[in-house]
Amino acid sequence: MPPSREQKGGGDRIGPTRCGKGSKIEAITDSYGLPVAVRVTSASPNELTLVEDTLAQRHIAQVPRRLTGDKAYDSDAVDQRLRERHDVEMIAPSRRNRKRTQDCRPLTRYLRHWKIERLFAWLKDFRRLTSRWERHANNFLGIVQLGCLLILLRHL
Repeated sequence: MPPSREQKGGGDRIGPTRCGKGSKIEAITDSYGLPVAVRVTSASPNELTLVEDTLAQRHIAQVPRRLTGDKAYDSDAVDQRLRERHDVEMIAPSRRNRKRTQDCRPLTRYLRHWKIERLFAWLKDFRRLTSRWERHANNFLGIVQLGCLLILLRHL
């Protein structure tokens, strides 16, 4: 009889990666680096497929006008979908193999992408988030949201 998921050390929304198994925290911040939306997924899917779902998980009613992402978010199809459905401009540097690139003026906003990195550094201060002990993704999402709430309260 093959071992079950619990016996293998798996859990809900834990996917295979190069380094073993893991989960991914997707987040959107405001212009100050404070969390607006947060989501927990398996580590294996591409970020491009998760952008709209993360945008739907936001804590505020207002949709951000611009999203800044790294090179993984550079896609014409995602840009067009976000512009048509949510009226959101996606700012991401072009990949090396791109034929058509973005205008350089919006890319100056990409220089402020350190704010999302700072949010993840703040979240790593919570030991419970660094080593995921919760088996169920909803419990882990609750711990991530609690960490975001503590960050928001700290910066009020």
